[in-house]
Amino acid sequence: MTFKEKFIGDKKFYRLLLVLLIPMVVQQGITNFVSLLDNLMVGELGTIHMSAVSIVNQFLFVCNLAIFGGLAGASIYGTQFFGYGDWHGMRDTFRFKLLFSAVIVAAAIALFLTFDEELVLLFLKNENNTAEDIAMTLAEAKRYLKIAVIGLIPFGIVQVYSSTLREMGETVIPMVGGVIAIVVNLVFNYLLIFGHFGFPRLGVAGAAIATLLSRVVELVFVIVFTHVKHNKYKFIEGVYRGMKIPAALAKKIMITGAPLLLNEIMWALGQTFINSNYAQRGITVVAATNISSTAWNLFSVIMLSMGSAVGIIVGQKLGTGDKEAAFDTDRKLLFFTFVSQIGIAAIVVAVAPLIPMLYNVEAEVRALATSCLTIAGISLPLHALVFGIYFTIRSGGKTFLTFLFDSVFTWVVPCVISFILCRYTSVGIITIFFIVQFVEGVKLIFGIPIIKSGSWANCVIKDITSNEV
Repeated sequence: MTFKEKFIGDKKFYRLLLVLLIPMVVQQGITNFVSLLDNLMVGELGTIHMSAVSIVNQFLFVCNLAIFGGLAGASIYGTQFFGYGDWHGMRDTFRFKLLFSAVIVAAAIALFLTFDEELVLLFLKNENNTAEDIAMTLAEAKRYLKIAVIGLIPFGIVQVYSSTLREMGETVIPMVGGVIAIVVNLVFNYLLIFGHFGFPRLGVAGAAIATLLSRVVELVFVIVFTHVKHNKYKFIEGVYRGMKIPAALAKKIMITGAPLLLNEIMWALGQTFINSNYAQRGITVVAATNISSTAWNLFSVIMLSMGSAVGIIVGQKLGTGDKEAAFDTDRKLLFFTFVSQIGIAAIVVAVAPLIPMLYNVEAEVRALATSCLTIAGISLPLHALVFGIYFTIRSGGKTFLTFLFDSVFTWVVPCVISFILCRYTSVGIITIFFIVQFVEGVKLIFGIPIIKSGSWANCVIKDITSNEV
């Protein structure tokens, strides 16, 4: 087999990929761009306000990933059910996801509202922050949090709908819903943060209200459109006539999904722990890493969307039972992922000095953010390849392996490194950030042999399909 045959697809292959990929890239790209604008708007209020919002968003980030992790286990089955042509199976996975999302959201709201002060102070208690800075940041964070947590309710529901639609390869509806939400968020951020056109000037509370409104609008759109098009999206027909789920399927989803749920929670907590270690170097570092991560998220949309595409396309191939096609497709997708990110990395490095200039922060914060963003940009192709390998392993239901590959590695390696270096050495924050970013490459030592072995490729819906087409 030639290099071209092995790693390059034909026109039909890339046409299918782009139809699936472009709506996800557009949605995620606009979302992250607006997140950047949100940061800029809140940043106009000052470093304290931006740091407060950044800290709260890390807690919400953990909850969001817990939802994603729980839904991901069911989505492995939903994707393969669709590949097999089983609408009844998709309907059952939808119900499972809805119940799971409700439990996670309720638990998160209770936790965040009960321990709001304790959680925020985890990021603030160090010798680099003054008592006045701590008090101001804590007050702004609590204002933002008590509103932002309400948005978890529509967020959880819309993820159930959108993830099920994506299992079918339908990415346009979630994209349109996301774009509408983004416009609402941007408009009300402008009106409520600064008090334009007669609206009250609410500061960080205004940013939280804008996000809540945008999520409600997105939810209404996605629900209405899905139910109106029920002839096309047949999984939704009769889905609320009862919430009973076959015991065999529920058991399989829980066995497969538990490592994913635990993985997402532990990985998110790991990232939060790493950021809390960075925060030991002061609020300046919190602000700089927030600027860097927000910008990096904007440029990583293709990487993130490609991961989802790998899970969907390869999962559907596995659902048909054609392992050879799954192997071939996955190899070409991983190659495309890596190559595409080299060009994106060059762009990130080029604009790294410019983005921090948009913020109303101190020169020290801007310089630090530039360095962090440059390092993150250079590491982008490496992270993209690792991300694609993760979704490949996950598509075949090898979720315990992904748990070891992702969150266990995060806690054993970068978490430990950042903890020791930030708290017990005088090593500069830039050097620490560089080490944490590039230690991800160690995963390739384990990931590439797993992919080559083909042990990840499994059809998880055997013996539980209903043959309802």
